Amino acid sequence: MASRDDTLAYIEKYAAEDDPLVAERPSGPTAQGQAGPISASSGAALRFLAAAIDARTVVEVGTGCGGSGIWLLRGMRSDGILTSVDVVPEYLESARGAFSKAGFAANRTRLIHGRALEVLPRLTDGAYDMVFMDAVKTEYPAYLQEALRLLRRGGIAVFNNALDAPHPDEGPLGVAAPEAAAVRDVGQLVREDERLIPLMLPVGDGLLAVIRNG
Repeated sequence: MASRDDTLAYIEKYAAEDDPLVAERPSGPTAQGQAGPISASSGAALRFLAAAIDARTVVEVGTGCGGSGIWLLRGMRSDGILTSVDVVPEYLESARGAFSKAGFAANRTRLIHGRALEVLPRLTDGAYDMVFMDAVKTEYPAYLQEALRLLRRGGIAVFNNALDAPHPDEGPLGVAAPEAAAVRDVGQLVREDERLIPLMLPVGDGLLAVIRNG
């Protein structure tokens, strides 16, 4: 029987990245730190989810180096538009180039510079098929509330780094890092909300996917 590490390595290799995705990986940190690229398996899961719901309108919180946006665009409809929000302008410019090199026309993306919690409230209620969040973890609970407002019924919200939360056996939330505590809070919130259908996907650093069913 294959070990857990071997299994995870196979999953990552199965979801192989092509040249546009490899090219967008940063070779070094920017002035405000390095945006860690999403794993191949997590990206493949995003593409799968976007394709499964025939997504036309998607919001991405945390543009980063553009990798997750490429995966999302590849799963979306050919006329779909990705709205991507990031506080670092250098990331937005880098992602713009990555999207172009991956073959996507400029009108397929809407790149917005600003803090997510200032930008998201300006977006239209119920107008989006999918929201992907990969930014400030301490703001994840607030992102959830915004995502539920933005999503149509049957839409999907996805949080990256969902396995960063401490296991319940590791102690009370008060002794956990604020980021991990916030991730765990989101997990509890979606489990307790009867409007939502949650699923934890053990790919990459973990994806928490939620269907808005009410």
